[in-house]
Amino acid sequence: MHAQETTFSKLVQGEKQFQVPLYQRTYSWQREQLQQLWDDVLELVEDQLEGRPSAAHFLGSVVLAPGRITAGGMQRWLVVDGQQRLTTLMLAFTALRDCHRERGTDKKAARIHDLLLVNSYRDGEDHYRLLPTQADRDAFTACVESLPKAGGPGNVGAAYRFFLGALTTGEESGGEGWTDAVESVLSSLLSIVEITATEGDNVYRIFESINNTGVGLSQSDLLRNYLFMYLPTRGESVYRNLWLPMQEQLGPENLELLVWLDLVVSGNSRAKQSEIYRDQKKRLEPLSGDESALQAEIDALAQRAGRLTRILEPELEEDPELREVLERLTRWGGQTHYPLALHLLDLVDAGQTTASEAAKALAYAESYMVRRLFAGLSTTGSNRVFMELPKELEKDGSAAESVRRYLSRNKTGARVWPGDEAVREAIRTRPFYKFGRSNQRFQVLRRLEESYRPSEPVDYAKAKLTVEHVLPQSPAQQWFDLLAEEAEDGQGPDELHVLLVHTLGNLTLSADNARLSNHPFRRKQEILDSSALRMNQGIAAQERWGRAEILARADELAERAVQLWPGPIEGMVYADDEWAGWKELRAALLAMPAGTWTTYGDVAALIGTHAVAVGQHLASKSGLHGVHRVLTADGRISAGFHWTDDEHSGAPRTLLEAEGVPFDDAGRARRAHRLTTADLATLLGKEVSDEISPSHDLDDEQQTAAARFEALLRDNQTPETVEGVGGVLRFWERQGGHSAYGKASETSCFPTLEVGNALESRKLWPLAIYPVTGTVEAVFQPLKRRPPFDDEPLRRELMTRLNSIDGIDLAEAKLDLRPSFPVEVFAGHSEEICAVLEWFVHTVALSEARRPIPADDGSARF
Repeated sequence: MHAQETTFSKLVQGEKQFQVPLYQRTYSWQREQLQQLWDDVLELVEDQLEGRPSAAHFLGSVVLAPGRITAGGMQRWLVVDGQQRLTTLMLAFTALRDCHRERGTDKKAARIHDLLLVNSYRDGEDHYRLLPTQADRDAFTACVESLPKAGGPGNVGAAYRFFLGALTTGEESGGEGWTDAVESVLSSLLSIVEITATEGDNVYRIFESINNTGVGLSQSDLLRNYLFMYLPTRGESVYRNLWLPMQEQLGPENLELLVWLDLVVSGNSRAKQSEIYRDQKKRLEPLSGDESALQAEIDALAQRAGRLTRILEPELEEDPELREVLERLTRWGGQTHYPLALHLLDLVDAGQTTASEAAKALAYAESYMVRRLFAGLSTTGSNRVFMELPKELEKDGSAAESVRRYLSRNKTGARVWPGDEAVREAIRTRPFYKFGRSNQRFQVLRRLEESYRPSEPVDYAKAKLTVEHVLPQSPAQQWFDLLAEEAEDGQGPDELHVLLVHTLGNLTLSADNARLSNHPFRRKQEILDSSALRMNQGIAAQERWGRAEILARADELAERAVQLWPGPIEGMVYADDEWAGWKELRAALLAMPAGTWTTYGDVAALIGTHAVAVGQHLASKSGLHGVHRVLTADGRISAGFHWTDDEHSGAPRTLLEAEGVPFDDAGRARRAHRLTTADLATLLGKEVSDEISPSHDLDDEQQTAAARFEALLRDNQTPETVEGVGGVLRFWERQGGHSAYGKASETSCFPTLEVGNALESRKLWPLAIYPVTGTVEAVFQPLKRRPPFDDEPLRRELMTRLNSIDGIDLAEAKLDLRPSFPVEVFAGHSEEICAVLEWFVHTVALSEARRPIPADDGSARF
């Protein structure tokens, strides 16, 4: 075998083809892996634009085996390992080519197409420089050839749409120079080790050995071994007195975290957790001959271990003010604030600042994150902001004002700290319930409730409170009758409901979700009035609950919010002439798979505005990608639709049909292909309500939930449907599964299968059954992250089997989402549904039989 370092452009140059063999799995990178790569690319782009020298980023290895040379001399290579990286970069360049085409820089687009994507003078399959597995081939070639179905469902289409959206958004603020820098980084600054097999090598055995290795040493293990190699006389004492207590205090995972934070707080704001050992070794190499200096470094690390423990377990912090804000940040979740918090504790313990000053600084950090959640801004880039903050604190005597000044000074929209007016408007209009993590939404409502300063504080640990909609998500007709009284001209009550239901003004905390359910407001009043929460008592005091009351409460909560979470320094706020909602609209259109459509109302609810405003905006802006996919509420092309640029012509229906959207004789797009507000949020990578994340412990709470589900099913569905659902669930239990139940007011049911062993277990569920709304979701979105259904062909087969049942029509374009069908299908087709579930169980069982069993030492055995 031969190995050499190269770049993507050098690897693929010349007339050649890389073919992924059939024994390899399908393309599997998802948003997390794509985002990680893109973050690395953006770092290098920033270096390029600012003229800083930057080393190439190591992307990984590609193992190739020579295939036959075709007539005419084209070399074919088998991709033994590394197809995920190759496919990802090919799709990134495909999206970059299309961005050049949109901008009119056709020569740049042609250069990418001819030199990187295709063999221009070859036909058929030889035309493509990369030939994926057969399961991915059509999706990949659709992107390369710019066919109507480019960017469709599945991981290949999703990756193309991810890069198209990221490039389009970046170019809006960075211009052509930014895009050229991206191309330079992708071509020349992503380092790849090319490993070429020679004649006689068993390429399948190579593939097996690469992908079935045991667990290697962690980054902190490598650092430990390196340090103690240079402590020949003091090593035993230092290990016993410093390293071992620190290791036992934190545990392996948090020790790794500490070693990374130590780099960041020491000034390396670009440190990557995957490269801790390399960076620490580089920093410590000058001390390798000085045992005293190395011991001092380990001693300092051990002291930081104690401070990190106070961050992880805030109850250990002695100062009450600092402890309180650390507790709030812990409940908020994530590690974004860790670099700042650790540096502040360094300063406090060194006597360079006070605990009160540190608490104020962290409160500004908390406000930055909360206000961005209100405004619906992406969390992308926030980690980098907080990794750079420790360096900023050295420049000012006041830690708190230094943090506030730095966060107020951001120059780009990706880092903006929303001001008071932006927060007020967002609270009135944005669907707060649909964004952020569930624990973050809960913490916002908790702190708002605490701001009323009740005489008897609530014990949140025991209260079992959840977020509740006052105006229900699935309201009865009398709620719509109420909304009809307040609907504006051209607005139906259903559209008004979509605009209001998920806003902060309509949300509260309650332990009575099951009792509140979808009842009329009079019934909810009685329950809320008995609540110990002041915000619930305020809602119960209203005579009615409609648009006026929801907006009035939103305004009242907004005033509390701007006081609880102070904003940026006035005059330093990022100024942007364009409302952030329109940027989000463009991102949503870019994220939509080919073969789907949405409505003006769904988009309006996503960005927090009116459907009419969305229609006017789409009609006035030229060059918007995917504008033809936004239809009226009944699935028709708007009567006023017209193309706003010179690039498009013809009937939008013709284009939609070419993408895979069927229309009926009345000109209505098939509803199975429609994307809801929640679907759009999912495609944008926003965490939506976790109503389909079941609790699987069959404790008293779950038994109560089971009874509630059955009661709701009997009250809302026909006896035939009830019997059909019950028969399917009983069959599921005979297959070894069990039923788990959601925690929302409409108690949902999940036929759940637990697989694995004591060392490694996971849970899968193919369906989610909603007894009140009468829908059943095929939960492809969570399945795509769980073996074996992370393999796309298996999800497609599950969809095909379900679609073979009369009454089920799941659109292929929604393969990565949660398409639904009526629960009434259970009434006449329970045996067919059971057959699909039996196949599901059998597929999982076969997969488990082939999986390696983890050994006690962390390696794999078969």
